Amino acid sequence: MEIMKRIRFFLLTLAVAMLASCGTMNTVPITGRKQNLLVNDEQVLSLSNQQYQEYMQKARLSADGVNTAMVRRVGQRLADAVVTYLNSNGMGGDVSQYKWEFNLVQDSNVNAFCMPGGKIVVYDGLLPVTRDEASLAIVLGHEIAHAVARHSAERLSNQVKQQYGSQILGTVLSGAGASTSLQQIGSTVFGLGSTLGSAAYSRKQESEADRLGIIFAAMAGYDPQVAIPFWQRMASATGGGSSIFSDHPSDAKRISDIQKWMPEALKYYKGGGTVPQGGVPLRQSNIPTIHISTKK
Repeated sequence: MEIMKRIRFFLLTLAVAMLASCGTMNTVPITGRKQNLLVNDEQVLSLSNQQYQEYMQKARLSADGVNTAMVRRVGQRLADAVVTYLNSNGMGGDVSQYKWEFNLVQDSNVNAFCMPGGKIVVYDGLLPVTRDEASLAIVLGHEIAHAVARHSAERLSNQVKQQYGSQILGTVLSGAGASTSLQQIGSTVFGLGSTLGSAAYSRKQESEADRLGIIFAAMAGYDPQVAIPFWQRMASATGGGSSIFSDHPSDAKRISDIQKWMPEALKYYKGGGTVPQGGVPLRQSNIPTIHISTKK
């Protein structure tokens, strides 16, 4: 029995090592977190562009010209700042994948998203909560952060590991002469473990996007400190649960984390101190208030 346990442990370790040896290592800008990606940018963009086109064919674009122009203005300002940062810090090769688009759609849900490659959609139901351009920049900075940090590629890679990793483990165990029931147990345990890991990892990605998002907003010249009252409004508007970041920890923890990261973000904001090397020095400006239309 002890020998069998050792064999199972060895084979499990071998299967994990086989998965880890696949793919490429990527480093997330600013945070420095390492990622093991099993899918490349071309594959991710192909999948995401198809989904984006299908969505946009069904979506109803906002008829509010003022707010549409505002979304595009804020989005482009953030995109320009992020591209400047990447080019200035040896990551210019990543810039070519971004084909920025900014759309405001008619939807009462409090939501926004950014597809890989820079396709950004804002629901007009979000605007009464953001209220001003600086707060909208906090949301769009968060969404752009998902694209810059390759979170979609990371999630897809995790799915590949879950699906094929369990198969690899089952195959290895079978090859060692283990029983069918042992294969099933091994696959089930591996599946449970990977599912729980993915849930925690998703929350990690959301927190990382929060941190990068306020920094990107600061780079674009928006005061990152508006993030705190914005999230307080979001908590009130959604009853403590927003559809934008459903996998994220509680609003209280988010606000606490943002307060912890604020000194770092302010270094990228000209009004808050010096701009780090490779940052985007921008003048402080008055931030217009969003025009809220009652038309749908």
